[in-house]
Amino acid sequence: MSKFKKSGSNELPAISTASLPDIVFMLLFFFMVTTTMREVTYMVKITLPTATELSKLEKKSLVSYIYVGEPIPQYQKTFGVAPRIQLNDQFANVADIQDYIIAEREARNEAERNQMITSLKVDENTTMGIITDIKQELRKSAALHINYSSRKKVER
Repeated sequence: MSKFKKSGSNELPAISTASLPDIVFMLLFFFMVTTTMREVTYMVKITLPTATELSKLEKKSLVSYIYVGEPIPQYQKTFGVAPRIQLNDQFANVADIQDYIIAEREARNEAERNQMITSLKVDENTTMGIITDIKQELRKSAALHINYSSRKKVER
C-alpha cells in the first residue's frame, strides 16, 4: 500500500470567479470614459460646404451651435422644405436667437463669457438671406465671434 492514494476521478478544480466583478467594473468604466453622448439630434439636413483655408477650434466647450438647413423628411409635412433654424433640439425663428445667445452666455463661467464662439452649421444649398438675418440678430445680442463650419476640400 502506498501512502498516497489516487482518487478514482480526475476532475478539474472549479474556476475561481473572485476576479470577475473587477473585470466587469473595468469594462464598465472603460466604456463610460470613452463613449461620447450626442448632444443635439439633428432636425435639419446639413451638408457642409467645402473650404480650403480651415482652422481648428481650440476649446469646443466655448462653442454654441446654430443649425440651418432643410428639415429632415419626418418634419417636412409640418414645417415644409424651406430652410429652417434649429437651436438645440427645436426649430426656432430669427427672433429667438437673442434669447438663445443670452441663455448660452448665462450657462458659461464668468471668465469664459467673452470667449464664447457662435458656430453656424449651414447647409451648402441655403440662401444667404437667412444667414444675413441670423448675423443681424447675433450683432444685436453682442455675439460678435462667429465661426462657419465647413469640411476640408479634397485636392485631386
